[in-house]
Amino acid sequence: MKKTSLADFYHHHTNGNAEAVKSLMAAGGAGHFNVYRREDFYCHKPGLPSPRRDFYKISLIIEGDGSLEYADKKIELKGNALIFSNPLVPYFWEISAERQTGYFCLFTEDFIDGSTRNESLRESSLFKVGGDYVFPLNDEQVRFLDGLFEKMMEEMSSDYAHKYDLLRNYVNLVIHEALKLQPAQNVLKQLNASARITSLFLELLERQFPVDDAAYVLPLRTATDFAGNLSVHVNHLNRAVKEVTGKTTSEHIAGRVAQEAKALLHHTDWNVSEIAYSLGFEYPAYFNNFFKKQTGSAPTAYRKLAV
Repeated sequence: MKKTSLADFYHHHTNGNAEAVKSLMAAGGAGHFNVYRREDFYCHKPGLPSPRRDFYKISLIIEGDGSLEYADKKIELKGNALIFSNPLVPYFWEISAERQTGYFCLFTEDFIDGSTRNESLRESSLFKVGGDYVFPLNDEQVRFLDGLFEKMMEEMSSDYAHKYDLLRNYVNLVIHEALKLQPAQNVLKQLNASARITSLFLELLERQFPVDDAAYVLPLRTATDFAGNLSVHVNHLNRAVKEVTGKTTSEHIAGRVAQEAKALLHHTDWNVSEIAYSLGFEYPAYFNNFFKKQTGSAPTAYRKLAV
């Protein structure tokens, strides 16, 4: 399955205007960055058919009801919200109200990495799989974030030589404002060996996704596979993961594979055999049994319901 690139995104929303796409793609300095008012650019066209993108996105919803659909859940949005989207988590946004206002910015990982900020976007709880993506906002928070996005809009049209450095700072301010909104219990406090091994395991698990090619086969499918890659005994890995998360290593693997299977059934036209092989199942029947155990329905039945 092909990802939606930035060029695809701009092509879709400029009705194929090649010169406009070229101009938009030129923005960003190191990496890529752009910012827009939602009512001017995005919300009057239906979304792209592919939910997988190769860029990050932060949206400030001021007006405009809608729903965010992920592989395993659907979030109905009413009122103000700050939304974080990333290439690792497929989603689809569908509006349910005519009036849509606010802002959104698009950027690549290279754009943020061009700053002195050391933490990878993939490691941020705002962008990693299983993190918090949607934050309801009160009026005071909306006013503050509205001001930051307006500064981004002004800076994009300026001739300031270091404007992209300044824009990175504005993006980081938005990120930190969201981090302050997270419940304290969501912040990882454990720094012991078990927590570190668990963090490395979860990171290694996520690096295998999303699956974008039917010819690709997951290289790591069992707790033993992950333990070998991490150079620890499988029993040690299992104890650490269970201690920190309350779930077994196998439960984490199965849950993530099932989540990816749902996304592939929902958003691709691959047949069940292709999906099974790409997710590391030797035979489609094994995949069918696994999927039914995880979700309660057969793959073909799930695909019909997901359409």
